[in-house]
Amino acid sequence: MTSLLAKTALLPEGWAENVLISMDEDGIITGVHPGKEKNSKGAEYIDGVVLPGMPNVHSHSFQRAMSGLTERAMGKKDNFWSWRETMYRFLEKIGPEEMEAIAAQLYVEMLKSGYTSVGEFHYIHHQQDGTPYENREELSEHIIQAALKVGIGITHMPVLYAYSGFGKADPGVGQKRFLNNVDALFCIIKSLRKKYKNNPLVRIGFAYHSLRAVSPEMMIEADKLIQEIDKTMPIHIHVAEQKEEVDNCVKWSGKRPVEWLLENTSVNKNWCIVHATHMTGDETAALAKTGAVIGICPTTEGNLGDGIFPMQAYWEHKGKFAIGSDSHISVSPIEELRWLEYMQRLKHRKRTIVHKDNLPSVGASLYESALSGGAQALGQNISALEIGHRADLIVLDEEHPSLYGRMRDHILDAFIFAGNNNPVKDVMVAGKWVVRDQVHFKEKEVLKRYKNTIKQL
Repeated sequence: MTSLLAKTALLPEGWAENVLISMDEDGIITGVHPGKEKNSKGAEYIDGVVLPGMPNVHSHSFQRAMSGLTERAMGKKDNFWSWRETMYRFLEKIGPEEMEAIAAQLYVEMLKSGYTSVGEFHYIHHQQDGTPYENREELSEHIIQAALKVGIGITHMPVLYAYSGFGKADPGVGQKRFLNNVDALFCIIKSLRKKYKNNPLVRIGFAYHSLRAVSPEMMIEADKLIQEIDKTMPIHIHVAEQKEEVDNCVKWSGKRPVEWLLENTSVNKNWCIVHATHMTGDETAALAKTGAVIGICPTTEGNLGDGIFPMQAYWEHKGKFAIGSDSHISVSPIEELRWLEYMQRLKHRKRTIVHKDNLPSVGASLYESALSGGAQALGQNISALEIGHRADLIVLDEEHPSLYGRMRDHILDAFIFAGNNNPVKDVMVAGKWVVRDQVHFKEKEVLKRYKNTIKQL
Protein backbone atom coordinates (compact mmCIF):
# COMPACT_ATOMS: atom_id res chain seq x y z
CA MET A 1 0.00 0.00 0.00
CA THR A 2 1.19 3.51 -0.90
CA SER A 3 0.43 6.63 1.08
CA LEU A 4 0.90 10.37 0.62
CA LEU A 5 0.69 13.19 3.11
CA ALA A 6 -0.51 16.33 1.34
CA LYS A 7 0.24 19.69 2.92
CA THR A 8 -2.96 21.09 1.37
CA ALA A 9 -5.61 19.16 -0.54
CA LEU A 10 -9.01 19.79 -2.09
CA LEU A 11 -11.44 17.15 -0.78
CA PRO A 12 -15.13 16.75 -1.70
CA GLU A 13 -16.09 18.51 1.53
CA GLY A 14 -13.60 21.33 0.95
CA TRP A 15 -10.00 22.28 1.67
CA ALA A 16 -7.99 20.39 4.28
CA GLU A 17 -4.48 20.43 5.68
CA ASN A 18 -2.04 17.57 6.26
CA VAL A 19 -4.17 14.99 4.50
CA LEU A 20 -3.02 11.37 4.58
CA ILE A 21 -4.12 9.59 1.38
CA SER A 22 -3.61 5.84 1.11
CA MET A 23 -4.15 3.66 -1.96
CA ASP A 24 -3.97 0.00 -2.92
CA GLU A 25 -1.80 -1.67 -5.54
CA ASP A 26 -4.31 -0.83 -8.30
CA GLY A 27 -4.10 2.86 -7.44
CA ILE A 28 -7.55 3.04 -5.82
CA ILE A 29 -7.86 5.31 -2.79
CA THR A 30 -8.47 3.33 0.39
CA GLY A 31 -8.27 6.09 2.98
CA VAL A 32 -8.37 9.89 3.32
CA HIS A 33 -7.51 11.36 6.73
CA PRO A 34 -7.02 15.12 7.27
CA GLY A 35 -5.10 16.60 10.21
CA LYS A 36 -2.29 14.03 10.38
CA GLU A 37 1.23 14.66 11.62
CA LYS A 38 3.81 15.72 9.05
CA ASN A 39 6.04 12.77 9.91
CA SER A 40 3.35 10.11 9.41
CA LYS A 41 5.16 6.79 9.12
CA GLY A 42 5.77 5.55 5.56
CA ALA A 43 3.95 8.43 3.85
CA GLU A 44 5.55 10.53 1.12
CA TYR A 45 5.20 14.19 2.06
CA ILE A 46 3.77 16.44 -0.70
CA ASP A 47 4.86 20.02 -0.07
CA GLY A 48 2.30 21.69 -2.34
CA VAL A 49 -1.36 21.99 -3.24
CA VAL A 50 -2.99 18.68 -4.22
CA LEU A 51 -6.02 18.73 -6.52
CA PRO A 52 -7.94 15.95 -8.26
CA GLY A 53 -6.73 15.64 -11.86
CA MET A 54 -8.99 17.10 -14.55
CA PRO A 55 -10.80 14.85 -17.07
CA ASN A 56 -10.60 15.81 -20.75
CA VAL A 57 -13.88 14.49 -22.16
CA HIS A 58 -13.43 15.18 -25.88
CA SER A 59 -10.33 14.38 -27.91
CA HIS A 60 -9.50 13.65 -31.54
CA SER A 61 -5.86 12.83 -30.85
CA PHE A 62 -4.56 12.82 -34.46
CA GLN A 63 -5.58 16.47 -34.89
CA ARG A 64 -2.78 17.56 -32.55
CA ALA A 65 -0.32 16.99 -35.38
CA MET A 66 -2.17 19.40 -37.71
CA SER A 67 -2.65 22.20 -35.18
CA GLY A 68 -1.42 25.47 -36.63
CA LEU A 69 -1.68 24.23 -40.23
CA THR A 70 -5.17 25.60 -40.87
CA GLU A 71 -4.64 29.25 -39.95
CA ARG A 72 -4.26 30.57 -43.50
CA ALA A 73 -6.98 32.29 -45.51
CA MET A 74 -8.12 30.08 -48.38
CA GLY A 75 -9.65 32.74 -50.59
CA LYS A 76 -13.21 31.98 -49.57
CA LYS A 77 -15.37 32.05 -46.47
CA ASP A 78 -13.35 30.00 -44.03
CA ASN A 79 -15.37 28.04 -41.48
CA PHE A 80 -15.68 24.59 -39.95
CA TRP A 81 -16.52 23.03 -43.30
CA SER A 82 -13.43 24.38 -45.09
CA TRP A 83 -11.28 23.38 -42.09
CA ARG A 84 -12.72 19.89 -42.36
CA GLU A 85 -11.42 19.46 -45.92
CA THR A 86 -7.89 20.14 -44.71
CA MET A 87 -8.39 17.58 -41.96
CA TYR A 88 -9.51 14.95 -44.47
CA ARG A 89 -6.37 15.50 -46.58
CA PHE A 90 -4.20 15.21 -43.49
CA LEU A 91 -5.82 11.90 -42.58
CA GLU A 92 -4.82 10.36 -45.91
CA LYS A 93 -1.22 10.19 -44.68
CA ILE A 94 -1.67 8.71 -41.21
CA GLY A 95 -1.30 4.99 -40.46
CA PRO A 96 -1.43 3.04 -37.17
CA GLU A 97 2.14 3.80 -36.04
CA GLU A 98 1.79 7.49 -36.83
CA MET A 99 -1.51 7.64 -34.98
CA GLU A 100 0.01 6.08 -31.88
CA ALA A 101 3.04 8.38 -31.94
CA ILE A 102 0.84 11.48 -32.21
CA ALA A 103 -1.51 10.27 -29.47
CA ALA A 104 1.36 9.49 -27.11
CA GLN A 105 2.84 12.97 -27.53
CA LEU A 106 -0.56 14.57 -27.03
CA TYR A 107 -1.25 12.54 -23.89
CA VAL A 108 2.12 13.51 -22.40
CA GLU A 109 1.20 17.15 -22.98
CA MET A 110 -2.20 16.57 -21.37
CA LEU A 111 -0.65 15.01 -18.28
CA LYS A 112 1.87 17.81 -17.87
CA SER A 113 -0.91 20.38 -18.03
CA GLY A 114 -3.08 18.64 -15.41
CA TYR A 115 -5.39 16.35 -17.37
CA THR A 116 -5.28 12.84 -15.91
CA SER A 117 -7.89 11.10 -18.07
CA VAL A 118 -9.12 11.49 -21.62
CA GLY A 119 -12.23 10.66 -23.62
CA GLU A 120 -11.06 9.64 -27.09
CA PHE A 121 -13.82 10.20 -29.67
CA HIS A 122 -12.37 7.80 -32.21
CA TYR A 123 -13.90 7.74 -35.70
CA ILE A 124 -10.94 6.55 -37.82
CA HIS A 125 -11.27 2.79 -38.21
CA HIS A 126 -9.94 1.75 -41.63
CA GLN A 127 -6.95 1.93 -43.93
CA GLN A 128 -6.36 4.98 -46.11
CA ASP A 129 -8.36 3.51 -49.01
CA GLY A 130 -11.29 2.65 -46.73
CA THR A 131 -10.53 -1.08 -46.52
CA PRO A 132 -10.97 -2.48 -42.99
CA TYR A 133 -7.82 -3.70 -41.27
CA GLU A 134 -7.63 -7.46 -40.78
CA ASN A 135 -7.91 -6.65 -37.09
CA ARG A 136 -10.86 -4.23 -37.16
CA GLU A 137 -9.84 -2.60 -33.89
CA GLU A 138 -6.27 -1.99 -35.11
CA LEU A 139 -6.36 1.79 -34.79
CA SER A 140 -8.27 1.71 -31.51
CA GLU A 141 -5.59 -0.59 -30.10
CA HIS A 142 -2.86 1.86 -31.03
CA ILE A 143 -4.68 4.75 -29.35
CA ILE A 144 -5.26 2.76 -26.15
CA GLN A 145 -1.67 1.54 -26.12
CA ALA A 146 -0.46 5.14 -26.45
CA ALA A 147 -2.50 6.05 -23.36
CA LEU A 148 -1.24 3.09 -21.35
CA LYS A 149 2.40 3.68 -22.29
CA VAL A 150 2.36 7.23 -20.98
CA GLY A 151 0.06 6.52 -18.04
CA ILE A 152 -3.14 8.46 -18.70
CA GLY A 153 -6.60 7.06 -18.01
CA ILE A 154 -8.77 6.67 -21.11
CA THR A 155 -12.40 6.19 -22.02
CA HIS A 156 -12.12 5.04 -25.61
CA MET A 157 -15.24 5.56 -27.71
CA PRO A 158 -15.42 3.98 -31.18
CA VAL A 159 -17.64 6.22 -33.27
CA LEU A 160 -20.56 5.17 -35.47
CA TYR A 161 -20.36 7.05 -38.78
CA ALA A 162 -22.22 6.10 -41.98
CA TYR A 163 -23.39 9.18 -43.91
CA SER A 164 -22.20 12.63 -44.98
CA GLY A 165 -25.40 14.45 -44.10
CA PHE A 166 -28.98 14.30 -42.90
CA GLY A 167 -31.32 11.96 -44.75
CA LYS A 168 -28.68 9.26 -45.35
CA ALA A 169 -26.62 11.36 -47.77
CA ASP A 170 -23.88 9.34 -49.45
CA PRO A 171 -20.51 9.67 -47.67
CA GLY A 172 -17.76 11.64 -49.33
CA VAL A 173 -14.34 10.37 -50.39
CA GLY A 174 -12.69 11.98 -47.38
CA GLN A 175 -14.92 9.98 -45.01
CA LYS A 176 -14.05 6.50 -46.28
CA ARG A 177 -11.91 5.68 -43.25
CA PHE A 178 -14.79 6.34 -40.86
CA LEU A 179 -17.60 4.17 -42.18
CA ASN A 180 -19.21 1.26 -40.34
CA ASN A 181 -22.63 -0.24 -39.87
CA VAL A 182 -23.88 -0.91 -36.33
CA ASP A 183 -22.85 -4.56 -36.22
CA ALA A 184 -19.32 -3.87 -37.46
CA LEU A 185 -18.77 -1.10 -34.94
CA PHE A 186 -20.07 -3.14 -32.02
CA CYS A 187 -17.73 -5.97 -32.97
CA ILE A 188 -14.92 -3.51 -32.27
CA ILE A 189 -16.50 -2.44 -28.99
CA LYS A 190 -17.07 -6.02 -27.78
CA SER A 191 -13.50 -7.03 -28.62
CA LEU A 192 -12.02 -4.03 -26.80
CA ARG A 193 -14.26 -4.55 -23.77
CA LYS A 194 -13.09 -8.16 -23.51
CA LYS A 195 -9.42 -7.26 -23.79
CA TYR A 196 -9.40 -4.37 -21.31
CA LYS A 197 -12.12 -5.41 -18.85
CA ASN A 198 -9.62 -5.78 -16.01
CA ASN A 199 -7.53 -2.70 -16.71
CA PRO A 200 -8.34 0.09 -14.20
CA LEU A 201 -7.10 2.75 -16.63
CA VAL A 202 -9.40 1.81 -19.52
CA ARG A 203 -13.16 2.17 -20.05
CA ILE A 204 -14.79 1.42 -23.39
CA GLY A 205 -17.70 3.62 -24.40
CA PHE A 206 -19.57 4.42 -27.61
CA ALA A 207 -20.26 7.49 -29.72
CA TYR A 208 -22.55 8.58 -32.51
CA HIS A 209 -20.55 10.98 -34.60
CA SER A 210 -23.53 13.30 -35.08
CA LEU A 211 -27.17 13.24 -36.13
CA ARG A 212 -26.09 13.97 -39.69
CA ALA A 213 -23.75 10.94 -39.81
CA VAL A 214 -26.19 8.25 -38.63
CA SER A 215 -29.82 7.39 -39.29
CA PRO A 216 -32.65 7.13 -36.74
CA GLU A 217 -32.83 3.40 -37.48
CA MET A 218 -29.14 3.00 -36.65
CA MET A 219 -29.64 4.83 -33.35
CA ILE A 220 -32.46 2.45 -32.37
CA GLU A 221 -30.33 -0.56 -33.29
CA ALA A 222 -27.30 0.75 -31.38
CA ASP A 223 -29.38 1.53 -28.31
CA LYS A 224 -30.64 -2.07 -28.16
CA LEU A 225 -27.06 -3.36 -28.20
CA ILE A 226 -25.99 -0.91 -25.50
CA GLN A 227 -28.81 -2.12 -23.25
CA GLU A 228 -27.67 -5.71 -23.80
CA ILE A 229 -23.96 -5.08 -23.28
CA ASP A 230 -23.73 -2.38 -20.60
CA LYS A 231 -26.59 -0.09 -19.58
CA THR A 232 -24.09 2.30 -17.98
CA MET A 233 -21.91 2.64 -21.09
CA PRO A 234 -20.80 6.25 -21.77
CA ILE A 235 -22.53 7.57 -24.91
CA HIS A 236 -21.16 10.69 -26.63
CA ILE A 237 -22.37 12.66 -29.66
CA HIS A 238 -21.56 15.90 -31.49
CA VAL A 239 -24.70 18.06 -31.59
CA ALA A 240 -25.51 21.57 -32.88
CA GLU A 241 -21.89 22.65 -33.24
CA GLN A 242 -22.43 24.86 -36.29
CA LYS A 243 -25.35 27.00 -37.42
CA GLU A 244 -25.41 25.28 -40.82
CA GLU A 245 -25.85 21.93 -39.09
CA VAL A 246 -28.89 23.29 -37.24
CA ASP A 247 -30.41 24.66 -40.45
CA ASN A 248 -29.89 21.36 -42.28
CA CYS A 249 -31.43 19.39 -39.42
CA VAL A 250 -34.53 21.59 -39.55
CA LYS A 251 -34.81 21.04 -43.32
CA TRP A 252 -34.54 17.28 -42.82
CA SER A 253 -36.79 16.77 -39.79
CA GLY A 254 -38.54 20.01 -38.99
CA LYS A 255 -36.70 19.93 -35.66
CA ARG A 256 -33.51 21.47 -34.33
CA PRO A 257 -30.74 18.95 -33.41
CA VAL A 258 -31.11 19.09 -29.63
CA GLU A 259 -34.89 19.19 -29.96
CA TRP A 260 -34.84 16.08 -32.20
CA LEU A 261 -32.42 14.27 -29.91
CA LEU A 262 -34.54 14.86 -26.82
CA GLU A 263 -37.74 13.75 -28.56
CA ASN A 264 -36.33 10.63 -30.23
CA THR A 265 -33.74 9.18 -27.83
CA SER A 266 -33.46 8.46 -24.13
CA VAL A 267 -30.84 11.03 -23.20
CA ASN A 268 -29.80 10.47 -19.58
CA LYS A 269 -26.81 10.72 -17.24
CA ASN A 270 -24.79 8.29 -19.40
CA TRP A 271 -24.75 10.76 -22.28
CA CYS A 272 -22.26 13.49 -23.07
CA ILE A 273 -23.58 16.01 -25.57
CA VAL A 274 -20.54 17.61 -27.19
CA HIS A 275 -20.71 21.31 -28.11
CA ALA A 276 -24.50 21.97 -28.18
CA THR A 277 -23.45 25.47 -29.17
CA HIS A 278 -26.71 26.49 -30.80
CA MET A 279 -29.74 25.92 -28.56
CA THR A 280 -32.96 27.78 -27.84
CA GLY A 281 -33.91 28.61 -24.26
CA ASP A 282 -36.35 25.71 -24.15
CA GLU A 283 -33.73 23.27 -25.46
CA THR A 284 -31.20 24.51 -22.91
CA ALA A 285 -33.60 24.00 -20.00
CA ALA A 286 -34.77 20.59 -21.24
CA LEU A 287 -31.25 19.28 -21.81
CA ALA A 288 -30.17 20.38 -18.34
CA LYS A 289 -33.04 18.38 -16.82
CA THR A 290 -31.90 15.10 -18.42
CA GLY A 291 -28.83 14.86 -16.17
CA ALA A 292 -26.58 14.50 -19.23
CA VAL A 293 -23.22 16.29 -19.37
CA ILE A 294 -22.40 18.93 -21.96
CA GLY A 295 -18.84 18.58 -23.27
CA ILE A 296 -17.72 22.15 -23.95
CA CYS A 297 -14.51 22.80 -25.91
CA PRO A 298 -14.04 26.59 -25.85
CA THR A 299 -10.65 26.86 -27.58
CA THR A 300 -11.68 24.64 -30.50
CA GLU A 301 -15.12 26.22 -30.75
CA GLY A 302 -13.42 29.61 -30.84
CA ASN A 303 -10.81 28.46 -33.36
CA LEU A 304 -13.47 27.11 -35.72
CA GLY A 305 -15.81 30.06 -35.30
CA ASP A 306 -18.61 27.79 -34.10
CA GLY A 307 -20.29 30.22 -31.74
CA ILE A 308 -20.70 30.63 -27.98
CA PHE A 309 -22.37 28.04 -25.79
CA PRO A 310 -25.31 29.47 -23.75
CA MET A 311 -23.52 28.85 -20.47
CA GLN A 312 -25.29 31.43 -18.34
CA ALA A 313 -28.76 30.00 -19.07
CA TYR A 314 -27.53 26.42 -18.80
CA TRP A 315 -25.86 27.16 -15.47
CA GLU A 316 -29.04 28.77 -14.13
CA HIS A 317 -30.85 25.51 -14.92
CA LYS A 318 -28.18 23.61 -12.95
CA GLY A 319 -26.88 21.82 -16.03
CA LYS A 320 -23.78 19.62 -15.80
CA PHE A 321 -20.73 20.32 -17.93
CA ALA A 322 -17.19 19.12 -18.60
CA ILE A 323 -14.35 20.35 -20.80
CA GLY A 324 -12.47 18.90 -23.75
CA SER A 325 -9.56 20.03 -25.89
CA ASP A 326 -11.10 18.53 -29.06
CA SER A 327 -8.75 19.55 -31.91
CA HIS A 328 -5.92 20.34 -29.47
CA ILE A 329 -4.95 23.76 -30.68
CA SER A 330 -4.61 24.17 -26.92
CA VAL A 331 -3.83 21.40 -24.45
CA SER A 332 -4.59 23.22 -21.23
CA PRO A 333 -7.50 22.85 -18.79
CA ILE A 334 -6.68 26.33 -17.53
CA GLU A 335 -7.31 27.84 -20.95
CA GLU A 336 -10.53 25.87 -21.55
CA LEU A 337 -12.00 26.94 -18.21
CA ARG A 338 -10.77 30.51 -18.55
CA TRP A 339 -12.30 30.90 -22.00
CA LEU A 340 -15.52 29.24 -20.93
CA GLU A 341 -15.98 32.07 -18.43
CA TYR A 342 -14.51 34.84 -20.60
CA MET A 343 -16.77 34.07 -23.56
CA GLN A 344 -19.76 34.54 -21.28
CA ARG A 345 -18.37 37.80 -19.90
CA LEU A 346 -17.89 39.12 -23.42
CA LYS A 347 -21.36 38.00 -24.48
CA HIS A 348 -23.23 39.36 -21.44
CA ARG A 349 -20.84 42.24 -20.65
CA LYS A 350 -20.54 41.39 -16.97
CA ARG A 351 -18.23 39.42 -14.68
CA THR A 352 -18.38 36.27 -12.50
CA ILE A 353 -20.86 34.25 -14.56
CA VAL A 354 -20.15 30.71 -13.35
CA HIS A 355 -20.47 30.61 -9.58
CA LYS A 356 -22.77 29.11 -6.99
CA ASP A 357 -24.64 30.94 -4.24
CA ASN A 358 -22.66 29.02 -1.64
CA LEU A 359 -19.42 29.17 -3.65
CA PRO A 360 -18.63 32.72 -4.80
CA SER A 361 -15.25 31.68 -6.25
CA VAL A 362 -15.53 31.41 -10.03
CA GLY A 363 -12.33 29.37 -10.21
CA ALA A 364 -13.58 26.84 -7.66
CA SER A 365 -17.02 26.65 -9.28
CA LEU A 366 -15.52 26.01 -12.70
CA TYR A 367 -12.92 23.51 -11.54
CA GLU A 368 -15.13 21.48 -9.23
CA SER A 369 -18.03 21.36 -11.70
CA ALA A 370 -15.77 20.26 -14.56
CA LEU A 371 -14.32 17.55 -12.30
CA SER A 372 -17.68 15.99 -11.45
CA GLY A 373 -19.09 16.42 -14.95
CA GLY A 374 -15.94 14.94 -16.47
CA ALA A 375 -16.01 11.86 -14.24
CA GLN A 376 -19.67 11.28 -15.13
CA ALA A 377 -19.08 11.72 -18.87
CA LEU A 378 -16.14 9.30 -18.90
CA GLY A 379 -17.92 6.72 -16.72
CA GLN A 380 -15.00 6.38 -14.31
CA ASN A 381 -14.53 6.73 -10.55
CA ILE A 382 -12.16 9.66 -10.80
CA SER A 383 -11.99 13.38 -10.08
CA ALA A 384 -12.33 13.22 -6.29
CA LEU A 385 -9.89 12.49 -3.50
CA GLU A 386 -12.11 10.01 -1.70
CA ILE A 387 -12.29 6.30 -0.95
CA GLY A 388 -13.08 4.10 -3.96
CA HIS A 389 -11.86 6.61 -6.53
CA ARG A 390 -8.77 6.17 -8.66
CA ALA A 391 -5.83 8.11 -7.26
CA ASP A 392 -5.54 10.68 -10.06
CA LEU A 393 -4.13 13.91 -8.71
CA ILE A 394 -1.98 16.90 -9.53
CA VAL A 395 0.35 18.95 -7.36
CA LEU A 396 0.56 22.70 -7.86
CA ASP A 397 3.75 24.57 -7.09
CA GLU A 398 2.68 26.99 -4.36
CA GLU A 399 5.94 28.91 -4.91
CA HIS A 400 4.79 29.74 -8.44
CA PRO A 401 4.39 33.53 -8.75
CA SER A 402 0.71 33.35 -9.68
CA LEU A 403 -0.10 31.11 -6.69
CA TYR A 404 2.26 32.40 -4.01
CA GLY A 405 0.42 33.57 -0.92
CA ARG A 406 -2.95 32.32 -2.17
CA MET A 407 -5.07 30.13 0.08
CA ARG A 408 -8.04 27.82 -0.42
CA ASP A 409 -10.41 28.89 -3.23
CA HIS A 410 -8.14 31.80 -4.12
CA ILE A 411 -5.71 29.10 -5.27
CA LEU A 412 -8.19 27.94 -7.92
CA ASP A 413 -9.05 31.51 -8.91
CA ALA A 414 -5.35 32.23 -9.45
CA PHE A 415 -4.72 28.85 -11.11
CA ILE A 416 -7.33 29.54 -13.79
CA PHE A 417 -7.27 33.32 -14.20
CA ALA A 418 -3.76 34.52 -13.30
CA GLY A 419 -0.75 34.11 -15.55
CA ASN A 420 0.15 31.87 -18.47
CA ASN A 421 2.93 29.67 -17.08
CA ASN A 422 1.88 26.18 -16.06
CA PRO A 423 2.06 25.74 -12.25
CA VAL A 424 1.43 21.96 -12.36
CA LYS A 425 4.52 20.39 -10.80
CA ASP A 426 3.70 16.72 -10.31
CA VAL A 427 1.01 14.39 -11.66
CA MET A 428 -0.15 11.00 -10.40
CA VAL A 429 -2.48 8.58 -12.20
CA ALA A 430 -3.77 5.41 -10.52
CA GLY A 431 -1.29 5.82 -7.68
CA LYS A 432 1.78 6.17 -9.92
CA TRP A 433 3.78 9.32 -10.54
CA VAL A 434 3.86 10.05 -14.27
CA VAL A 435 5.15 13.63 -14.02
CA ARG A 436 7.70 14.83 -11.47
CA ASP A 437 9.02 18.39 -11.41
CA GLN A 438 7.20 19.04 -14.73
CA VAL A 439 8.99 16.18 -16.52
CA HIS A 440 7.10 13.14 -17.81
CA PHE A 441 8.82 9.80 -17.25
CA LYS A 442 8.81 8.98 -20.99
CA GLU A 443 8.99 12.51 -22.34
CA LYS A 444 12.20 12.25 -24.37
CA GLU A 445 11.33 8.87 -25.91
CA VAL A 446 7.83 9.96 -26.89
CA LEU A 447 8.96 13.30 -28.29
CA LYS A 448 11.66 11.67 -30.43
CA ARG A 449 9.12 9.32 -31.99
CA TYR A 450 6.68 12.16 -32.53
CA LYS A 451 9.31 14.31 -34.28
CA ASN A 452 10.23 11.45 -36.61
CA THR A 453 6.52 10.99 -37.41
CA ILE A 454 6.03 14.67 -38.19
CA LYS A 455 9.13 14.64 -40.39
CA GLN A 456 7.67 11.74 -42.40
CA LEU A 457 4.21 13.30 -42.67
